[in-house]
Order: sequence, then structure tokens, then C-alpha cells
Amino acid sequence: MKQEKSCGAVVWFAQNNERLYLIEQMRGGHFAMPKGHVEPGESEAETAEREIWEETGLRVHADTGFRAANAYSPYAGCRKEVVYFTAEATTMATTVQPEEVRSVCWLGYEAALEKLSYENDREILRKAQAYLKNS
Repeated sequence: MKQEKSCGAVVWFAQNNERLYLIEQMRGGHFAMPKGHVEPGESEAETAEREIWEETGLRVHADTGFRAANAYSPYAGCRKEVVYFTAEATTMATTVQPEEVRSVCWLGYEAALEKLSYENDREILRKAQAYLKNS
């Protein structure tokens, strides 16, 4: 079985005592958090930071104190693991990568949970929210 690995982050921005989360609408139409494939020689955190930069134009630092992963089969004969960190954005100004991303939005926690297309992503967001509340 083929193994794939991607890394990304639950990207957030603090505004008016509320945490807003970055959600992307991908070219395929689904809503997700930024992530992408690990390149040779990269650490998980480096992959997450690079992918966020490429997809959104945001420079962030991955908080490796939070690490959560999910696994699924994107197609027959393949198992994919996706590792997420948290990352605080210093601006909400984004530039999307049109080859992969249709649009991005910043949403409060409940709205972000509703917008995400997949339950495994919602579970990552729940874990990140709990981590950030206790940080």
C-alpha cells in the first residue's frame, strides 16, 4: 500500500477577544485547513509553514506543542496521514494560490466547525481549540 504524508496547521488570528480560524475552499470545492505534502528533507513543522505560505501568503510559525493527526484513504491502495499543528497569524491579509485554493475565510470557532467539509478536520479543530484555551 502506498503511504502519503501531509502537514498543515490550524491557523488562527486574535481579533476583539475572539479567535478566528482560517478555512480554505479548495479547487475541488471542499473546505479544509491548509496542508500539503512533505518534501524530502523537511520536518513536519517546516512543511506546514511552507504550505501555509504557498497556499495563503501567510508567514507563520508552527506551534509544535500541539500535534494532532488523522489518517484516511484518498484513493484505493493509498493511506494518507495528515499532521496538524497550530499557528498564529499576525495578519488576516492573504493571497491565495489559485492552482489549489478557490478562496479563504476567517471564521469564529462554531462557524469554522460548520464550514469544514470533513469530520476528521472538525475533530482536529476541536482539539486545537481545547489546546489554545489552555495555553
